[in-house]
Amino acid sequence: MHPMLNIAVRAARAAGKVIMKSMAQAEQLTIESKGQHDYVTNVDHAAEAIIIDTIRKSYPDHSILAEESGEQIGRDSDYQWVIDPIDGTANFMRGIPHFCVSIALVVKGQVQQAVIYDPVRDELFTAGRGSGAQLNGYRVRVGRAKELDGTLLATGFPFRMKHILPHYQEVFNKFFTQVADVRRMGSAALDLAYVACGRYDGYWEAGLQKWDTMAGDLLVREAGGMITDFGGGHNHLKSGNIVAGNPKVLQAMVSQMRPLLPKGLQN
Repeated sequence: MHPMLNIAVRAARAAGKVIMKSMAQAEQLTIESKGQHDYVTNVDHAAEAIIIDTIRKSYPDHSILAEESGEQIGRDSDYQWVIDPIDGTANFMRGIPHFCVSIALVVKGQVQQAVIYDPVRDELFTAGRGSGAQLNGYRVRVGRAKELDGTLLATGFPFRMKHILPHYQEVFNKFFTQVADVRRMGSAALDLAYVACGRYDGYWEAGLQKWDTMAGDLLVREAGGMITDFGGGHNHLKSGNIVAGNPKVLQAMVSQMRPLLPKGLQN
């Protein structure tokens, strides 16, 4: 395992222990609102702190971009760690056991290492650029579906962008009539990890942040999949609008989405 990936794994597992200890002890959460229907807990902060501390012990000069504490520019700005301490906070704070820790290492603007850790199931998804994607040490690949018929897709509803809901519903309705089913589980990072290992055939969501998607992006690519924006382009990290799947499923999804969306969402 690459030394920097090893540190990311160590940090993710340490954060997982903090999260699971809180759940096991039924700890009273301190909950703050970051925006409409967008929350952060004291456990998010504690998990993020231990991730950053673990990274800093080995790479004190690297930069950090973390969901809760923001951006910290290090002396070596070529290296940036992108951290989501609990992706799926809404699930976590209600005791719903579906959330994860997400950590990506970006080197000169390109994601090189990625970890998504589900502490509830003790599932560790890892990827290194050019080294493939793994789940608990075993190689994973995206699904083999060649068309949308019979596929299982995942999505997340745009709760921060409710003004686009009519367009989103059109896309949902279009897919739902063709596929076997659609899941909405509440953790973008785990959705991408599940695409990478073939549990989901495809995934789409709007309005995501870099810490939601960067680790999952590399996982999907290293598992043989593709990631685009809603128009099939490469603007998804800026727009936050993402489609993922194997090449044939992704192409089918984008071709069906494009006519239903206004130009402002086709990126």
